[in-house]
Amino acid sequence: MTQIEILAPMDGMVMELEQVPDEVFAKKMAGDGLAIDITGELAVAPLAGQLVKLFPGGHAFVISTEAGVDILVHVGLDTVELKGQGFTTLAKEGDRVAARAPIVRFNREEIIGLGKNLVSPVLSISNGTITQRRSGPVHAGQDILFTLEF
Repeated sequence: MTQIEILAPMDGMVMELEQVPDEVFAKKMAGDGLAIDITGELAVAPLAGQLVKLFPGGHAFVISTEAGVDILVHVGLDTVELKGQGFTTLAKEGDRVAARAPIVRFNREEIIGLGKNLVSPVLSISNGTITQRRSGPVHAGQDILFTLEF
């Protein structure tokens, strides 16, 4: 078995997925992981790999490794409806990125002002089992959010 550490992509307070007020994430239909109630305004790569998907508007992205690990970072809930308002992409789909590389900057106050929740799921959407989960506060690119074994 191989283990890979997934870094917190944003500053904030860790939440279990079951606490996320969105059924798709809370019932782990999109994958297993944790969520972060964000306090910052930057999302970084939670691991090194290729930015295989950068959703239009920058509200979500997927990093994939050569080992077959795929991590989805979804900034906020229902933020797709903003069509990019409040988001600035800092990388391009297809880019190879280092862990901690800036991917998306977002205006926290503007997004909240538009009525969107900034609870942000970070999911493993590939094979593997999460063996260790973080709780409490995390800092983007500094703290391990969870460990994935595959």
